[in-house]
Amino acid sequence: MIELPENKKIILFDGVCNLCNQSVLRVIKLDKKDIFRFASLQSETGKKITEYLKIDISKTDSIILFEPNRAYYIKSSAALKIIGNFGGIWEVSKFLLVFPIFIRDLVYDIIAKNRYKWFGKKNQCIIPTSDLLSKFLD
Repeated sequence: MIELPENKKIILFDGVCNLCNQSVLRVIKLDKKDIFRFASLQSETGKKITEYLKIDISKTDSIILFEPNRAYYIKSSAALKIIGNFGGIWEVSKFLLVFPIFIRDLVYDIIAKNRYKWFGKKNQCIIPTSDLLSKFLD
């Protein structure tokens, strides 16, 4: 396994998806406690982590929240667990975890399947600005 920062949760995302990139920028803005680090699924770090977790990203086209030495979450569970870290009004999102995972993931899959059509796609992964560079593992 690769060396990862201590006490950080890792968010793996689709680096060419406009929706995913905007979501990452939003998480960075809301991450006042500096909980998260990021890597695109297409990056070397992303590939090593998905190999380590034995996740086939060709079958799981999803955001992944990896908490080293604890657990990992995909799809709607990952999104809700991420949002739940922000506190305040975002705590309400934990209520959505009471819905069965197959219902939450059905909604997630519809959005994921159409994300390029609805939000567009980049030719390359996000290139972080110098002030955000420390948040990315690549």
